[in-house]
Amino acid sequence: MSAADEPARTEDAVPAEMSPEDLARVIAGIVDDKLGEDMIALDVSSLVGYTDVLMVCTARNERQAKAIHDEVRERMKRDHGRLPATVEGETEARWVLMDYLDCVLHIFVAELRERYRLEVLWGEAPRVEL
Repeated sequence: MSAADEPARTEDAVPAEMSPEDLARVIAGIVDDKLGEDMIALDVSSLVGYTDVLMVCTARNERQAKAIHDEVRERMKRDHGRLPATVEGETEARWVLMDYLDCVLHIFVAELRERYRLEVLWGEAPRVEL
């Protein structure tokens, strides 16, 4: 692979073989850049078999939720060569789920975050330091 074929890297880039916690930190930084609010990350690796880190953030409205989704997708692809395995809810953008396998990001509008309260549901999971 020539240097021209390699994904662009930024100073905050993490090696391709990053831990789930490092992946969560990279995603959290992108969400923060798009002004996502109340970001939490939970280590659910001992509770479920489908992911290691569950992330939840709040968007002020559907437009911001879509913007967060778009930015996370673009920068993870550009900087790390990673696309989500699954994305759900991007059309309505009230609850967007982005599954990066080791890390699942939930982007909620405030009303739905309060309704589903994932951080309460997974309350026994330890928090990941972001």
